[in-house]
Amino acid sequence: MHIVRTFAFIFCISINTLFAQAPTENYPVDSASEEQVGVPKGEVLKFTFEHSKIFPGTWREYWVYVPAQYKPDTPACVYINQDGIQWKAPVVFDNLIHKGEMPVTIGVFVMHGKVRAANASEANDRFNRNFEYDGLGDAYARFILEEILPEVEKQKTSDGRVIRLSKNGNDRAIGGSSSGAVCAFTAAWERPDAFTRVYSAIGTYVGLRGADRYHTLVRKYEPKPIRIFLQDGANDLNIYAGDWWMANQTMLRALTFAGYEVQHQWGEGGHNGKHGTALFPEAMRFLWKDWPKPVKAGNSQNQMLGAILIPGQDWELTSEEKKEPNKKQKITKNLSKSDSIVAHNGNAYVTISDGPEKSGSIFLITRNGKKVLVDKGLLSVGGIALSPDQTLLYATESASHWVWAYQIQPDGKLTHKQKYGWLHVRDDDDNAGARGVTCDREGRIYVATHMGIQVLDQTGRVNAILPTPAGAASRITFGGENFDTIYATAGEKVYRRKLNVKGANSRDTPNKPDAPKL
Repeated sequence: MHIVRTFAFIFCISINTLFAQAPTENYPVDSASEEQVGVPKGEVLKFTFEHSKIFPGTWREYWVYVPAQYKPDTPACVYINQDGIQWKAPVVFDNLIHKGEMPVTIGVFVMHGKVRAANASEANDRFNRNFEYDGLGDAYARFILEEILPEVEKQKTSDGRVIRLSKNGNDRAIGGSSSGAVCAFTAAWERPDAFTRVYSAIGTYVGLRGADRYHTLVRKYEPKPIRIFLQDGANDLNIYAGDWWMANQTMLRALTFAGYEVQHQWGEGGHNGKHGTALFPEAMRFLWKDWPKPVKAGNSQNQMLGAILIPGQDWELTSEEKKEPNKKQKITKNLSKSDSIVAHNGNAYVTISDGPEKSGSIFLITRNGKKVLVDKGLLSVGGIALSPDQTLLYATESASHWVWAYQIQPDGKLTHKQKYGWLHVRDDDDNAGARGVTCDREGRIYVATHMGIQVLDQTGRVNAILPTPAGAASRITFGGENFDTIYATAGEKVYRRKLNVKGANSRDTPNKPDAPKL
């Protein structure tokens, strides 16, 4: 009898636990999600697209919602959604536009692509959803901007109105659920000039294709002008790729730390669209509030960003050319070099690289002109720099994600080689693309990479990332009257930015910076 009672007790506990893990989801219905008498209804048009060059071979459907208030003489705001029409969006847009709670907005609802099988009875289509939505990088943003939106503008409403969409990023929002939410965030993250407002429901910020890195990158990057609404539930997925519930909370913590304008709603629900649908009107009110006032970048709590950046100072284009000092030219004129630097004591270090996939070497040119090989085997050495006390030499590799560190001996030779600095790599790259490197007088290390300028502390940790205009940075150096302006080559142009630091000029008397915080 005791055994039976024990079994019954355990059974009841198990049943209660089961139901506790899958609660009934009932959410208040926002009146904006229901059709209202007297509210003009927009039109929903359906199309297909199968001529993508960015995702070649794919076929997909997409829908375009055009509000009744839209007039072709004024380009409309735009909302893009992944996975087609969700959230009762056309009804919500009808009501919010009618009440003036969001601007006149054309909705573009895009399905993921699929490469259709030649014979559907013998093979499955290749579904591109995970590839397009969960991958980091700018491919999907370019797909929307360069292919889908121009295609939308070729269409007309049933009453003959041409469709004109605003090209201003402040007039564009993007959203989705699950992988579609990550896709929306990625589009804004990569192109904040094109998308400034993001709706993220049950976002997949986990380890499928690298989105688990976002909470770290958000903390390190100079803040971007993006406004975000986050939703998730305590019973969301917890599987091989990660814990959705914890990942969304971690994203909220990162976004708040980095100064983003973010609002969130947490519930008890699972991996479905019920709560996201209930919240969609609230999210749209938040994302479009104060429009057309622009969304602005916030102030990060990142201490390094706070230490090196000057409020109001941004990158500006310069036509100045970097010129090598005559002394350096004389010492290294007979070498086919990649980079070189002259120390205060007259010794020079020169890198030689035979190509992006081949090994690189570092030579010491002593002040009396003697040439000595001091290291070899680097994977396409990119740049070299001296620490401000000139006891360390740093070298970057274009074909890896490492910054090597060496200790400089009294005779100028290098010892204690170590993979010291760890650099971030873009999702669509095999390496960080590190090239130019320089230091400031406090010992920070600035590295030009595909991501922009990654700034490391003295212990080799990337604390901050400064995106550069025109994409990847290649060469960097400090200059200006007070040596407080950093110059960066990006693309075919040179940009400069004044910082709240001074560069470590290798020709000056070495200085010992404060000890690093461990």
